[in-house]
Amino acid sequence: MSTENEDDLSQWDEAMDEQAASEAAETVELEDLQEDSDSISGEEKHKLDAILDIPVTISMEVGRSHISIRNLLQLNQGSVVELDRVAGEALDVLVNGTLIAHGEVVVVNDKFGIRLTDVISQVERIKKLK
Repeated sequence: MSTENEDDLSQWDEAMDEQAASEAAETVELEDLQEDSDSISGEEKHKLDAILDIPVTISMEVGRSHISIRNLLQLNQGSVVELDRVAGEALDVLVNGTLIAHGEVVVVNDKFGIRLTDVISQVERIKKLK
C-alpha cells in the first residue's frame, strides 16, 4: 500500500473518530400514520392499507465512480476508489431508485445510520415520475 493511500486511510479514520465523538445521534420513533376517518370511505381505506404494506428498497448513495475493467480487476483489499463527491457532502437517499432526500452519516450504537437533512418535496418527486 502506498504512503498516499495510508495517509488517506488515516485521515478517514480520524474523521470517523471525530464524528463519533462529536455527534450524539438519537434514535427517533416514527409515528404511525393517523387516519382521518371522515375523509375516506371504507373501500378507500382498504386500498390505502394495501399500498402501505408494499415493500420498497431504500438505499443511500455515498457517490459514484467510473473506472475501466482493467482498473477494476486490479482492486484488492486496501484499495481506495475515488468517488465523485467531496468529503462531508450530503448523501443521496433513494427509494426504488428515486431520489427522495439528502442526509448525512451518523453512528448509533456501533451501527451506521443516516440523518435526513433535506427531504425532496412531494411536488418535486411527482414531477420526476412523469
